[in-house]
Amino acid sequence: MGYSPRLKEEYKSRVITALTDEFGYKNVMQVPKLERIVVSRGVGAAVADKKLIDYSVEELTNLTGQKAI
Repeated sequence: MGYSPRLKEEYKSRVITALTDEFGYKNVMQVPKLERIVVSRGVGAAVADKKLIDYSVEELTNLTGQKAI
């Protein structure tokens, strides 16, 4: 079928059933959905040192699997 993200599969298999049980949803369409996940990091000290920005970009890239902007 193709690639499916690991967290999406986790959400479908465990989180939806747990939310349905906890809140008593009668329909799967009532369960809240994840639309976007935002990762934010302040690098205020990077004004003086360019290496701190490069390190932050590399760290966020490793964390999320996407190039930080």
